[in-house]
Amino acid sequence: MRRCRLSHFRLLLLSLGAMALLTAVFSSLLFTPAFASVHELDDTFKDSRMDDVWLVDFYAPWCGYCKKLEPVWQEVGAELSRSGSPVRVGKMDATAYSGMASEFGVRGYPTIKLLKGELAYNYKGPRTKDDVIEFANRVAGPAVRSLPSRQMFEHVLKRHSVLFLYVGGESPLKEKYTEVASELIVYTYFFSASEDVLPESVTLHELPSVLVFKDGTYFTYDEYEDGSLSSWVNRERFQSYLPIDGFTLYELGETGKLVAIAVTDEKDLTEQSSRLKGLIQRVAAEHRDQFNRDFQFGHMDGNDYINSLIMGEVSVPSIIILNTSNEQYFLPAEPVEDLQQLLQFFSSVLDGSAPAYGGDGFLQRIKRVAYDARSTVMSVFRSSPLLGCFLFGLPLGVISLMCYGICTAESEDDTELMKRDGFTDEEEDEGEEEEQQRLTAGAEDTGEEDEDAEKINQKSPSEKKVD
Repeated sequence: MRRCRLSHFRLLLLSLGAMALLTAVFSSLLFTPAFASVHELDDTFKDSRMDDVWLVDFYAPWCGYCKKLEPVWQEVGAELSRSGSPVRVGKMDATAYSGMASEFGVRGYPTIKLLKGELAYNYKGPRTKDDVIEFANRVAGPAVRSLPSRQMFEHVLKRHSVLFLYVGGESPLKEKYTEVASELIVYTYFFSASEDVLPESVTLHELPSVLVFKDGTYFTYDEYEDGSLSSWVNRERFQSYLPIDGFTLYELGETGKLVAIAVTDEKDLTEQSSRLKGLIQRVAAEHRDQFNRDFQFGHMDGNDYINSLIMGEVSVPSIIILNTSNEQYFLPAEPVEDLQQLLQFFSSVLDGSAPAYGGDGFLQRIKRVAYDARSTVMSVFRSSPLLGCFLFGLPLGVISLMCYGICTAESEDDTELMKRDGFTDEEEDEGEEEEQQRLTAGAEDTGEEDEDAEKINQKSPSEKKVD
């Protein structure tokens, strides 16, 4: 009976061991690919990177944003590996390999770059899995993608809100188009097609031509009116009107346009907010020829981001125009009530009659430093009052103790110096008393001599003779 119990016990232990082993195997099979698809890179990467297309995260171990990106980066690596993408995903400690990071132009953390041959493309969009993967697939492919059929053209047109299309055969314009595509592929897609691929609704006045499809219509590039092809593509790569956030505003600044924003509260959209959004949308659609070259239009939910930019307070709802190149902004002199009033405001900004606020002058930079410092302190105290007291109270306490130590050390040094010279406060007082007594005694002696001289003067000549 006892042997039977021991054998059952041994079988139970063996079963538990087998289950643990199987669990470990399955866990490794399930989770290893995700981590194995992200390669930890070192200084040998410089020599081997030319063989593949790499998507690399340059990070610092102490960086909080880098730690936040880490799980997203693992998902990106797993997804690209699972989909059979030619893009390999890696990460590099930029603090450990600072020389290599400098060669790639890394100036902050985290920095995401796609490396394709001799070219390095910076990613500046939202750090989400879908956005990063879309960027990687777009940039890793050819700069200009061919559309062989009308069905393919219509499929691509439905997928992308903005796309550029070259129509025609080989030409100097196509060479220029390819160069621009290689430079700006980080922002949007570039396609080429023959004229028969286009629907009948698209009319071309000449071939070859470059078109942009957006806002439910299309616009044709004109070298004489629009300037260089690169500048035109950079200006047209956004929809005429779009929702704006911090990332979008940063990219809009690179187009060189002024950004006209309706500041609203999308969670509590009032009638006035809807009216202002509608007015800006009408300007973008109905007055494109007048304002599209100089303005980008959109709306922003809430005023927190705008307030931090202008270091002030913008009411909600309201309209503001930002010049991101020099940090100036423009506000209407009075609340906008109708379309004509809004058009006059835009025209006054263009002709320079509207007053400009802010800027990037010396005083504004000092104000920015003070504002950022104040914002940092306030955010720390709001999030964690105890941590704020520790972070700012401890240095102040140390500085106070240092100042006290310096002051007391100086007074003690003076006392020691006086002692070495044979002086103390008491000795100095005694010396003053002795000096005073000598002066008093001298004065009394002088008085007695004066009295004797007076007596002698009062005697008669005969008495003086006797004396």
